[in-house]
Amino acid sequence: MDLTVIGAAFCMIACAAAGVGMAIATSHAVDAVARQPEASGKINSIFLLGLALTESTAIYGLLTALIMLFVKG
Repeated sequence: MDLTVIGAAFCMIACAAAGVGMAIATSHAVDAVARQPEASGKINSIFLLGLALTESTAIYGLLTALIMLFVKG
């Protein structure tokens, strides 16, 4: 087995961790809106910014894994 496959698998851990992080952030945002509905606009904007940053981590992990698998050099 080539070591690039193992390296790509480690890169995919970033994708899985980003999914878990997004689920936790979503649950906390819903809880915050339930506790304080008048602040939902501000909570929503901060929540979406956090999700965008978390999603970029997953995309970087996926891109790195694809580069490792398909670029032979």
